[in-house]
Amino acid sequence: MSQTLADMAMDVLTTADPREKTAISRRHAASWFAARKAGNAPDTGTATPPMHPARPEHPALLDPRDVPRRKPGTPEGRIAILHAVAHIELNAVDLHWDILARFGDVKMPIGYYDDWVKAADEESKHFNMMADCLEAQGSHYGALPAHAGMWRAAEDTAYDLLGRLAVVPMVLEARGLDVTPGMIKIFKQAKDTQAIEALEVIYSEEVGHVAYGSKWFHFLCGRHDLDPKDVFHELVRKYFHSTLRPPFNEEKRAEAGIPPDFYWPLTEI
Repeated sequence: MSQTLADMAMDVLTTADPREKTAISRRHAASWFAARKAGNAPDTGTATPPMHPARPEHPALLDPRDVPRRKPGTPEGRIAILHAVAHIELNAVDLHWDILARFGDVKMPIGYYDDWVKAADEESKHFNMMADCLEAQGSHYGALPAHAGMWRAAEDTAYDLLGRLAVVPMVLEARGLDVTPGMIKIFKQAKDTQAIEALEVIYSEEVGHVAYGSKWFHFLCGRHDLDPKDVFHELVRKYFHSTLRPPFNEEKRAEAGIPPDFYWPLTEI
């Protein structure tokens, strides 16, 4: 295996076209796991990833307050939901490869790298499923404006691995566990089988991504003899520019290793 894992991450992060980005992501994930299965321990390597990954010319990225709101019960509203989820999944592809490239100075067990490569591979699959749903509706990724704030958490935590783990999987991805059941309900009412099946796959697999964040956050806290709950509250207040808002999917959050006393106190300023 000639490329290091960090080299692979850089290939993904510097590719702008979403379909090409996700194809490269999936190809590198497959080669990583093939090498691991063969008993090899590939070099994880080091890299200096760009502060902003390469992105296509469209969609236009707007301040969250400026993204048009559409009624979810309408065909246009459902397309807007699919587009928003596709945008989240594409950001997640870059976020998971970025965590592998950016924090090479922090020595971690091999399972850490396995987890985030698997998450990046699944996010790549999720993006493609959402893009396919959009195309089945006569639309495409890039047809609507999107949320410009998605990458802010990566910028804010570019020098803090514990902060990255706290804010990205344990706050942002955990939020997906809260809202996805409602989206599935909308598409069930519309009898959109393709979108229902795609969102159910995403919902199932995102629990694992949140769990990876919780697992490695607790691992690092243990390494440094820190109280995970106290550190989580401190880091979320530092890097997450809002309060957490209920309702919470307490069952799925618990399944992912995040108990209520981690997030309920953060609903207050």
